[in-house]
This record gives sequence, C-alpha cells and structure tokens, in this order.
Amino acid sequence: MDDIVSSIASLFTFITTPVSWVIVQFHKLFGAVFGPDTGWAWGLSIMFLVILIRICLIPLFVKQIKATRAMQTLQPEMKKIQERYKNDKQRQSEEMMKLYKETGTNPLSSCLPILAQSPFFFALYHVLSSIASGKTVGVIDQPLLESAQKAHIFGAPLAAKFMDSAEKVEALGSTLADVRVVTAIMIVLMSLSQFYTQRQLMTKNVDTTVKTPFMQQQKMLMYVFPVIFAVFGINFPVGVLVYWLTTNVWTMGQQMYVIRQNPTPGSKAQGAYLERLLKQATNSKKIRSRRDRAAVKLIVAKGRDRNEQERRFVNGLGKAGLAAQPDGAVAVSDVIPADSEDGTPTGGAAARRQQPKRQSKSQRQSAVPHKSDPDAPKTSLTKSENEPQDTRRQPKPAGGQPGAGGRSKAKSGQRKGPQRPTHPSKK
Repeated sequence: MDDIVSSIASLFTFITTPVSWVIVQFHKLFGAVFGPDTGWAWGLSIMFLVILIRICLIPLFVKQIKATRAMQTLQPEMKKIQERYKNDKQRQSEEMMKLYKETGTNPLSSCLPILAQSPFFFALYHVLSSIASGKTVGVIDQPLLESAQKAHIFGAPLAAKFMDSAEKVEALGSTLADVRVVTAIMIVLMSLSQFYTQRQLMTKNVDTTVKTPFMQQQKMLMYVFPVIFAVFGINFPVGVLVYWLTTNVWTMGQQMYVIRQNPTPGSKAQGAYLERLLKQATNSKKIRSRRDRAAVKLIVAKGRDRNEQERRFVNGLGKAGLAAQPDGAVAVSDVIPADSEDGTPTGGAAARRQQPKRQSKSQRQSAVPHKSDPDAPKTSLTKSENEPQDTRRQPKPAGGQPGAGGRSKAKSGQRKGPQRPTHPSKK
C-alpha cells in the first residue's frame, strides 16, 4: 500500500516546490512564536496550508453544491430513462448525456473539490516521505530538514507512520507505542469526522420527497468513506494525518454553514431555516439580509409549486399580518390567509363559507312555538284561528260518493281502482 501511494505521489512532484515553499513561510511565522523545532510550529504550518488551499477552493465548493442539487433534481428523469432503455445501454448513455447537456449539469462537478485538492495532498505526502528518509525536497534545505525531523506532535514524529518499524521510529527520536497511539487516535477522528459530514448531508440537507438511487448511493458512501480513510490512514505519516484531519474538520464546518444558511429545498434543514426566518420577520417586520430576501423572492416566484415548508412559511407570515413581496421583502397586510389545498394564501373574501349545522328532528320540533303561547311568533307551521274557513281542508264526502278528486269506497272482496268489465257469458 505504501508503494502504491508513493508511486501516485511521484506523479505530482511538479507541485512539490510550491507546497514546500508555503509550509516554510508558515513555519517562519509560527517558529518565531513556538520555536523552530517544535511540533506546534510544523503542525500549524501544515494546518494553515490546508486552510489556504480550502479558501482557494471555495468557488469550486459552491459549484459542487449547485451540481449536487442539480443532480438531485434530475434523478426522476434519469430513473425514467433507465427504465425506458434498460435493455439498450448505449441508447441509455446517449439519453443521459443529452439530458446533462439540456440542463447544463455535469456529474463530475460534485467531485471537483476532491480532485482539485488531490495534487496538494500527494505533494505533501512526498515532502513528508522525503523528510522521513532524510532527503531535502523543494525549498526545504538541510537545516529545515533536521528541524522537521526533530518536530514531534504529542510525542509522535512528523514523518512517522503507524506501520513503521521500531528501529525507524527510534531513529526519529520516539517510541513505537507513542507513534501508534497518536496515529490511531488521529485515524479514528479522521474517520468519524468524515462519517458525520456525510451523515448530516443525508439526514438534514436532502429532499425527502424524492426517493432515487442517488440517495442510496450517498448512504452507501456514508459508510464506505470512513473505512477507506481507516485503511489508508495506517500508511500515512503523522503530518499527512494532520493535513487530512484538518481538511475534514474544515469540510464539516463549511457544510454545517451551508446547510444552515442555504439548505436544499424540501429538506429538513429548509424547514428549520424558514422557521428561523419567520420568527425574525414576525419580530422585526422585515427581512434583514440580502440572502434571506433572495430566499423569500424565490418562494414567492414559485407560486403553487411551493413545497410544504414554503407553504407553511407563507401562511405563517399571513397569520402574523405580513405578506411576502415579489422583491423578497415583507409588508404589513390586513388580509389573513386561509390554508387552501395547494397551500397558496387566499383572502378572507375567497375563504370557504361556513355551512349551517344540520338540526335533528327534536331540535326542529322544539324550535316551533307552542299553540297555546299567545306571544309566540307566527311561523309557517302554525295556523291562525282567524284563517278563513274556505282555506281549510274540506272533509271527505260520506257514502263513498266521489267528491272533488275523491275515490269511491271499494266493496268487500273487491280490489280498489277501476274494475275490469265482466264477460257476458259470466253474468
């Protein structure tokens, strides 16, 4: 494994001189404070090398975030293409490339920070390996080489590895136990930081409404990456472990900031962000920062396409007497929105009209005033005693004579209604 890493590192010797020059400049600064031969001076030099590189890679990190979100948006379309051309891999690849071209996305964009950082990582590995072998490299001359070999981080030499022999470790002025304890702790911290970074991405900043193979792939990487770091970590010098642990902590903090301030739409992080924004807007009656106004502007522009968290935010503003404006600001509004089926706020005039409750039979009967109550209001169900007699129902005429619309009474054993005439032969 060590030979493989060394072979890869030899491909990046062209960047060894710039990396060693940056380390030497930081070493001059921290050496004046902590001493030139201390582990603090050399360790902080490596850490600030990482910070400088990561600052330069921030534009690529922003591009990575946009590429990752674009890939998440395309997952449903990609799944349809895979199902449609599952028996034709060539046509499937062509349709995928066509989809990437139409949407302007690139799957490799999400790997740009790692790819851009790899040359610096292998260059640093080459520098530290040369220090361990007692060879000058880049701008590190013999005095600086001897100073770096004396530097220890918590008792472990800067160029020592977990798999080094006891003789090699003793030549660097340390013991095998100290080296293995320090490297083991750093490898565990490195793996845990990588796991936590991937886990917070999956649990907080992923659109939970979209279930795609991309999410399954990210979950798999959440467990694979820490194992890879643990396997490779035992072959890294202590200085490289300092480098990689620092870059993992930087990535974790950077991602926490992005998740809090610019979450993925539809994720749990967006719900928490909009809750904070709603509380701020309710208290101050305005949206303060430009970034928050841009988020509100995007929510207003979505209209009926808002997700659940965005609908809850808009309705919360309305209940507080505020309304989101197209420019991202909020204004006082007297209209309290009602929650419609699609989540868009509707005014009081457009709100659903309340239907009267249906009364039971006993309630309807109790609502009719009693006949003996002289003060009871007259209704259509009560009859007035002064009502003319000709309007009342007339009794049926006696004797079964047909009256006004009446029917004659049928004889015993004879069915009602008109009778069939009897045949002459049966008289």
